[in-house]
Amino acid sequence: MTATSIELLHTTGSQARTARSTYLDRAETKAIAAHGIEMVYQTGAEQYQALKQVDLDVKFGDIQLLMGPSGSGKTTLLSILAGILTPTAGSVRLLGQEITALSSSKLAQFRLENIGFIFQGFNLFPALTALENVEVALKLKGIRRAAARQQALDLLDQVGLKDKAKRYPQDLSGGQKQRVAIARALAGNPHLIMADEPTAALDSQNGHAVIELLRNLAKEKGRTVLIVTHDPRIIDVADHVTYLEDGLIRKS
Repeated sequence: MTATSIELLHTTGSQARTARSTYLDRAETKAIAAHGIEMVYQTGAEQYQALKQVDLDVKFGDIQLLMGPSGSGKTTLLSILAGILTPTAGSVRLLGQEITALSSSKLAQFRLENIGFIFQGFNLFPALTALENVEVALKLKGIRRAAARQQALDLLDQVGLKDKAKRYPQDLSGGQKQRVAIARALAGNPHLIMADEPTAALDSQNGHAVIELLRNLAKEKGRTVLIVTHDPRIIDVADHVTYLEDGLIRKS
C-alpha cells in the first residue's frame, strides 16, 4: 500500500463516528456535486491544464462511469472527487459537505468515514494475509482487535473470499486480490465507493465478478459508486456514463 493509500485510511475512530452524524444530517439529493473543476499542473515555466470547467452530479445509489482515452483527465478528476488532489478551481460537495473548504485533518477524517477507494494496483500489504489487509483498515478506524477481525471476516465473506482469509497476496489471483481490495474499501461502511480501473488487469470471469460486486453495492447496499474505466463491460450496469477528452466533458 502506498503512502497515499495509508493516509486515506488514517484518523481516529471517534472522529470518524462524528463525521457520519455531521455530514449526513442533511436533505441532499446528490451524493456528488462538482462544479467548475479545473486542474492546472505546473512544471517549471510550463503549465498543463488537465481539467477545464468540469461539472459532474451523481445521485445517491447510482453507478457513474468516467470514460475516455488515456490522458483525458479521468484519474485526475477521480482523485479530486476523492479528496486526494485539490483542484486549481471549482467546488466539490460530497454528501452535502464542501470538501475543498475543509482543513487537511478534517478532510482526512471525512475521507476515512465516507469514502472507500479501490486502487488500480490493489495496493495490498504483501506481508499481510487477506484477512489482515482488511483488518488493518478497520483498526485504523478505531475498531478493536476482536471486532475488527470478525468484521474483516464478514467483509471477505461478502466478496466470496472467506476461505482465502489466511492467504498472502502472492498466493491470490488478480481477481482475488481485487476482491480483497474491495473488501478493504468497504471497511467502516462508507457511503461513496470510488474505483480506478477496477477490472483493468482481470480476465473475463474475474472482471464480471467484480462488476457484479460493484453493481450490488449500489443497487442492494445503496452505495454510490464512481468508476474510472476503459472497460466496456461495465457500461451495462452503469446508470450514467460521462466521457472526458482533453480535460473536457464530451457532449453526447
